[in-house]
Amino acid sequence: MNSYIYENQNSKSFYSMAWIAFALSFVGMGVGIWYLEGDVAIKGFLVMSYLFSVTACFTVAKVVRDKHESEKFLNKMEKSKTEKFLADNV
Repeated sequence: MNSYIYENQNSKSFYSMAWIAFALSFVGMGVGIWYLEGDVAIKGFLVMSYLFSVTACFTVAKVVRDKHESEKFLNKMEKSKTEKFLADNV
């Protein structure tokens, strides 16, 4: 029984595009807050909220990826145990 392992690898251009989009959105938000009419307290609150949102997004992405990786590993282990059982008993 052949088992093919497919690992999802993004291309270098997709990886670059993601980081460029992140950098542009980060800079764009910073420029927008800089030119926003308002006092320092409002701008400070917006900067703090924006940075918290960015770090929360990275954390959620990592948690989702880690859960997916652990499920993939567990599924691979279960499949391996099943194949060994079938090979030994069939």
